[in-house]
Amino acid sequence: MSLPSTIDDFVALRRRLHAAPELGHAEVATSKLVAELLEGWGYEVATGLGVTGVVGTLQNGVGERIIGLRADMDALPITEATSADYASQTPGVMHACGHDGHTTILLAAAKELAERRNFSGTVRLIFQPAEETGGAVQMIEDGLFERFPVDAIFGLHNWPGVPAGQLRFIEGPAMASVDLVIITIRGKGGHGALPHETVDPIVAASSLVMALQSIVSRNVDPLETAVITVGMMNGGTMPNVIPDSVELQITVRSFSDAVRDRIRERIKTLAEAQAASYGAVAEVFHPPGFPALHNDAEETAFARQVAIRHFGDAQVGTLDPLLVSEDFAFMLEKQRGSYLFIGNGPSADLHSPRYDFNDAIIAPAARYWVALVEDFLAANRPA
Repeated sequence: MSLPSTIDDFVALRRRLHAAPELGHAEVATSKLVAELLEGWGYEVATGLGVTGVVGTLQNGVGERIIGLRADMDALPITEATSADYASQTPGVMHACGHDGHTTILLAAAKELAERRNFSGTVRLIFQPAEETGGAVQMIEDGLFERFPVDAIFGLHNWPGVPAGQLRFIEGPAMASVDLVIITIRGKGGHGALPHETVDPIVAASSLVMALQSIVSRNVDPLETAVITVGMMNGGTMPNVIPDSVELQITVRSFSDAVRDRIRERIKTLAEAQAASYGAVAEVFHPPGFPALHNDAEETAFARQVAIRHFGDAQVGTLDPLLVSEDFAFMLEKQRGSYLFIGNGPSADLHSPRYDFNDAIIAPAARYWVALVEDFLAANRPA
């Protein structure tokens, strides 16, 4: 296959990926393409980590330091609503978060690094599957950092609303933990005209929804941040039938483990108590979620200084901590590093069917990755 050589080639590559999106752990064609391109530029390539993950390694000079850069590859189960001529050709699946762009950015940087070789040390390029569903965990469990150790790891995400190409950094807690809680309230169904002969789970569930709103206001320190949102409430099939059960699905966000644990405890207590007060029973299912993403101070300061040095103060800034989540948090639990953001301009929001990645930021983002690697692995930088 011919290797992309100009920025226009990488724009075309991004649009090719956009038109052929693949869901988490099904990124077979994307993974194959990434591996072939890396091999063509002289990288040592490993595949199959976390099912469809790819790691490319490039060593140059005698330096002992190792830097890791990560990009995500998966799409979302969303039907595209853009009018782009490169819109998704896969029904019900689209790149609504810009992972096609992140993959392209890292590939463009890979080519430049291989050609310039203006560093002394080792670069690991990590192309991760299934970010939306925790694919980082599978790569780690497959021995990512044992087989491919790094001294620090960095990731990048586009951010709508930030001027295109501008870089943003967050030190410390940067993105929230996310937990799914599923509560099933079981009562006793019956005729809607005879409620006294039933145990109505809809009434119990409605009471619980209101009670849950007290957790953040009364059980979480006002100086902390947390969100509890009941996004789904399913129960009943007809207006004159009281169902046997109702299911609630809840998303919980926070930045600290202490707050996360407190919310978990209070949801279970309230669910059981509210259900019991109506004669019903609550079953609470709380599967493992994503941890909060914490950026290391030293690596974040270094990454920010690289941005200022190569792009200027006017192109660099900070963001407030974000209540969205990112499974790069799992990698930062294992390795030092930082997760940064690049402006996507005035685009639709992430996860919107009208979202599209801004191709104008491919070049500056790739240049940033190259600058970060070269400064991190500078020949005169102490180990």
